[in-house]
Amino acid sequence: MSEAVIAQKAKVVESVTEQFKNAASAVIVDSRGLTVAQDTDLRKQLREAGVELHVIKNTILRRAADKAGFEGLDDTFVGPTAVAFSNEDVVAPARILAKFAETADALEIKGGLIEGKVATLDQINDLSKLPDRDGLLSMLLSVLQAPVRNVAYAVKAVADAKPAEEAEA
Repeated sequence: MSEAVIAQKAKVVESVTEQFKNAASAVIVDSRGLTVAQDTDLRKQLREAGVELHVIKNTILRRAADKAGFEGLDDTFVGPTAVAFSNEDVVAPARILAKFAETADALEIKGGLIEGKVATLDQINDLSKLPDRDGLLSMLLSVLQAPVRNVAYAVKAVADAKPAEEAEA
């Protein structure tokens, strides 16, 4: 191999290493057998959620994962491999890919990374069942509002009860 080709491959490995390091989560899938329409639809859904999907050679993935310090991913880098990287939303790649896999039998989730730790297929599936970021924030907001709402109802009940007491007296 020429030095130029080796240098180019080294740049690709370095780029993928940075993607692994910067990713909030990464989901590794086998998308062999998807139709062009399915692949286009999947990529559109991922892109709208801020997730990048890349088909990368397994040797490059192995080197990049080792360089980034992620051991235990080599078993997932077998056969055709695509990786969905998300730098912001931890849940998005797992949720979108798991939902898509329900209708597309050809899509197989192999494993991935969650917040810098190697994740098993079961952990990815558990993550996929969580609501998206906006849903989680909405749940948090309703939990935080509940005590204030309850106090407001109690004050209103006391205020409504006073006129009834005054009318009886």
